[in-house]
Amino acid sequence: MKIVIAPDSFKDSLSAQGVADAIASGLAEVWPDAELIKCPMADGGEGTIEAVLAACDGELMSAEVSGPLGQPVVAHWGWLAASQTAIIEMAMASGLQLLTLDQRDARSTSTYGTGELILAALEAGAVRVILAIGGSATNDAGSGMLAALGARFLDVDGTPVAPGGLALAQVARIDVQHLDARLRDVQFEVAADVDNPLCGLNGASHIFGPQKGASPEQVLQLDDALGHFADLSAGVLGHDLRDQPGCGAAGGMGFAAKAYLNASFRPGVEVVADLTGLAQALQGADLLITGEGRFDAQTLRGKTPFGVARVAKRAGVPVIVLAGTLGEDYANLYEHGISAAFALASGPMTLEQACRDAPTLLHDRARDLARLWQLAAR
Repeated sequence: MKIVIAPDSFKDSLSAQGVADAIASGLAEVWPDAELIKCPMADGGEGTIEAVLAACDGELMSAEVSGPLGQPVVAHWGWLAASQTAIIEMAMASGLQLLTLDQRDARSTSTYGTGELILAALEAGAVRVILAIGGSATNDAGSGMLAALGARFLDVDGTPVAPGGLALAQVARIDVQHLDARLRDVQFEVAADVDNPLCGLNGASHIFGPQKGASPEQVLQLDDALGHFADLSAGVLGHDLRDQPGCGAAGGMGFAAKAYLNASFRPGVEVVADLTGLAQALQGADLLITGEGRFDAQTLRGKTPFGVARVAKRAGVPVIVLAGTLGEDYANLYEHGISAAFALASGPMTLEQACRDAPTLLHDRARDLARLWQLAAR
């Protein structure tokens, strides 16, 4: 019996590695001789670095960089020395989790710290940078990131404008002469599942600005500022990418990555699956078990169980989901390679209890699943 265990983390409870360990312990209680392959996963958001390093024997690096409002923060990034690949989570330097609700201000938050992480990767000798852009606090079209890498954004007097998305309305000239020359030799991949354009009603400011602290009036101002920035960028670069899918991701970081870094875009879970060798692990497997905190219709939008089910389907391996909760329309996933899904709770319990007891609950459900599978195989 060969079983691949490829879960996401359970937010506020367990890392993906912790989830995989708990599931494996439950399976081993019934199948002590089974081959259990643990392959922690992520979808390009929080936990991506941890999942990849756990599977790829990489190194966790750190750097002190500027947070979204300029405050110093210590941000971690992943390094795979053998392939000279850096894994950078934008949220580590420019994320919402670094701010309180009262501090969220989409007008002034900056991606400068993310650019500083890219600089650290360049110093390490990176030839490939995977940029996971979920959870950003910013709406500056990646201008802060570009500034850290050497670009200058100048007003009519030739003075650098202030950080943040709103100040982009004051930019009169973009100077990219001093962008770090090492960028030309680096392959950038953006791990993201958002396909919004940069501007307009479906763009970065309108869709994501409110959760980053923007009022309705500020959303309109920010959208205009991004449009102005796109106009100037088109003049500098000779092409206009503002309407390309994904350019509105992470407050327009997708735009900067595509337009200025020539980045390719891939669903986050696909990037992680490739790095961790999920397809290879599934060769000859009898079953794949995955999981996430909440399994529902939103999972179809590129979350881990959906992504790993697509890989498993190509390998002809059935997939079972163990989830903290089963939400609305979760059964729709049965049409996309999921064979069955089970919730962890054994009875009424608070969220705090569920988070605290997650290792035991996962162990028990995995054990019960193995016993059921054993019975069906008779």
